[in-house]
Amino acid sequence: MRACFLAGNPVILTVTGTAVAVLLQTVFVLCGFPTTLTLERAFPANHRVELSELKDRDSVRHPRILQQQNSVGSVVDFPVQGTYDPYRVGLYFTRVQLGSPPKEYYVQIDTGSDVLWVSCSSCEGCPSSSGLQIPIQFYDPSSSSTASLIHCSDHRCSLGAQSSDSSCSRSNDQCSYTFQYGDGSGTSGFYVSDQIHLDTIVGDSTSSNASASIVFGCSMTQTGDLTKSDRAVDGIFGFGQQGLSVIAQLSSQGVAPDAFSHCLVGNGAGGGILVLGQIIEPNMVYTPLIPSQPHYNLNLLSISVNGQTLSIDPSMFATSGNRGGTIIDSGTTLAYLAEEAYDPFVDAITQSVSQYVRPLMSKDSQCYLVASSTPEIFPTVSLNFAGGATMVLRPQDYLLQQNSVGGAALWCIGFQKIRGQGITILGDLVLKDKIVVYDLGGQRIGWANYDCTSSVNVSTTSSGGRSEYVSGQFSGSTSLQNTRYHMIVIVIVAFVLQLSVITVVFS
Repeated sequence: MRACFLAGNPVILTVTGTAVAVLLQTVFVLCGFPTTLTLERAFPANHRVELSELKDRDSVRHPRILQQQNSVGSVVDFPVQGTYDPYRVGLYFTRVQLGSPPKEYYVQIDTGSDVLWVSCSSCEGCPSSSGLQIPIQFYDPSSSSTASLIHCSDHRCSLGAQSSDSSCSRSNDQCSYTFQYGDGSGTSGFYVSDQIHLDTIVGDSTSSNASASIVFGCSMTQTGDLTKSDRAVDGIFGFGQQGLSVIAQLSSQGVAPDAFSHCLVGNGAGGGILVLGQIIEPNMVYTPLIPSQPHYNLNLLSISVNGQTLSIDPSMFATSGNRGGTIIDSGTTLAYLAEEAYDPFVDAITQSVSQYVRPLMSKDSQCYLVASSTPEIFPTVSLNFAGGATMVLRPQDYLLQQNSVGGAALWCIGFQKIRGQGITILGDLVLKDKIVVYDLGGQRIGWANYDCTSSVNVSTTSSGGRSEYVSGQFSGSTSLQNTRYHMIVIVIVAFVLQLSVITVVFS
């Protein structure tokens, strides 16, 4: 749209559209259309303004603009390594920088827990080497100039009770925690406050380093699989939505938006994309989060195989007092079905391919001997959620390939049965090769099948009301510094000067 007006007269600007936001000094006006806006002069037409005066006025305004921009938050990028493949790595992990001076720690990406924790320098049972070929680092609060302990009287200690078995030692006034994970492993330690250092994007092609003070765990003891060195990392990065999660802490400080996204590469060397912000993709579908739950619970309504809905009572997927419901969890390698749904699901798969395969049981899993090494003969599976959102699973999203038998490929159902808990967990087997957006402000989760080695657009918008400021192209195969970004917000600044004609161009 193009508009021209004479500077010697009052200005009438008429715009046709759906909505407009006009910023005049400190007043924000939201109007419907068609609308007429009258712009009054800041200076009389016959009044000459010195350039220095205009610069002084601008210098007052610019810090305010920058402060508003920074307060909304920017896109934060985390590198991703690892793969879903349980025969190789079986987890996805990222790097975080903590302390002053900053030190780097490798932590597992886990949307099924809330708190970030890393192994402490005096940790018992913590592995000192890793089969993932990454260095193991121990956090030492005494070596960071910005570290401080969280005391029992600190309100953040009470927030820890939402995420763990939080306790306080009155003898040393220290806020402590204990976590137990679904695989039987566990950790305990104490909370500290220190700096987290972030790679961010603000504006057009502007990358920067930001930091913020957060509370996280310093692990003193570990048990179960956490003590094994074959897949050892420095800790776990909980992306839950409780008060002590990093996403909640950064969002409350205005450092990052109240949304995050991941796109996990399912083949090859793995890796992917993890950003604080929403990945924008036209084919995204969304379903509401079930409120007031400790995990990311969704309302799964039914399962379809080759377009045929299975005869499963929907209440088997419900979140209720005695049933865990359906959970999205990136910290789970495989996927799990409530026992009432498991047998109908497996039976439908078997019936669909019975004439092409030889079914057999292997280590309590339903498997199939197939002449082809590719799983195209297997059916498509659809998980149907509230709000009309469907998650379409390719065969490789529910099957695992095992060693060949007599020259035939062996494919096994990757979904496992959970007995007596009424819970369905969608782990990395299902989540890989998809954009998954956790819109906490809008209390919804969205997804779209995607090649996660490709670049994506990221925004700081959430449906909870945040303003959209930054859009970037992030790629799972390139670093933050080597990607290109562009602004998607339009800022209109009107300077009324002593000119005969002023032309305003919207593009």
